[in-house]
Amino acid sequence: MAARRKRKGRRRNRGRFGFLYKLLSTLIIFAAILAGCVVFFRVNTMVVEGNSRYTAEEIIIASGVQQGDNLFTLNKSQMVSRILTRLPYVDDLSVDRKLPDTLIFHVTESTPVAWIGSGGTCWLLDHRCKILEAGDSSLTQGRPEVLGLTPVDATVGNRLTVDPEEQTKLDRLREFLAAIENRQMTGSLTSFIDLSSDNEIRFGYGENLTVIFPLNGDFDQETYELKRALESMDERGIPRTGTLDQNYEGRESHLLPERWLPDQLTGTGQAETDPAPETEAGAEASAPPQASMTPQGEDDGTNEETTE
Repeated sequence: MAARRKRKGRRRNRGRFGFLYKLLSTLIIFAAILAGCVVFFRVNTMVVEGNSRYTAEEIIIASGVQQGDNLFTLNKSQMVSRILTRLPYVDDLSVDRKLPDTLIFHVTESTPVAWIGSGGTCWLLDHRCKILEAGDSSLTQGRPEVLGLTPVDATVGNRLTVDPEEQTKLDRLREFLAAIENRQMTGSLTSFIDLSSDNEIRFGYGENLTVIFPLNGDFDQETYELKRALESMDERGIPRTGTLDQNYEGRESHLLPERWLPDQLTGTGQAETDPAPETEAGAEASAPPQASMTPQGEDDGTNEETTE
């Protein structure tokens, strides 16, 4: 009886030691693999892709990575943060490791789409309202000025900030610019983007057209309707001049012959010229005194437009 109990005790002890042995072996193997990674996988090559404004050397220096650093102990989040902070024109960035010794930086750069003035300084903005650069009026050529907002503590590399009472308009500006960017219409923004109204956003489009969107509208839909209205005008030979007002119920767009411009450009904030004389709708190469363009249907590419 006693001998049987001793045999059972020895089997239990062997079971305990077997588990400990397996655990210790696993830890030793893991430590060996980790030591191998630390010793052998070191940065020897760094590749930069997608850059144009900054050189590969500038991006690598901004990352803080040195040749010989270990691939697996590098903090990618810190690398990305350093580059985005030090190089304002970098819009997005990802970093990949390629064994055994290569680090790859995938760069997407920002494009300035507008500017805003404050205290004699012009601040360039991208479509996310990130401040890319500060300088004099030489930076503003060919880009619209943002009106109706006042920058607060503007800093290159950070997003534009304003007083709390203007925050909603800033949010809408950011959404507007994103929608314009998605429609690949950014290059046609000209002269101004005016947010001085509480219910409208007005902007220059092309050489002689002002467009009005509802401030709280769906900008994806508004930009779609703008493209359709412009196509309709071109098909009928109506010049892109005057004011295209989309701030109507029922998704209507009204083309007015006089062009609205802000105070800074006209001194009146109402119209560039006196109202044009009335002409018959559809007159060749002449816009009607007021044309209504109302898409029929949903945003699926099947919309049709009619002119009253």
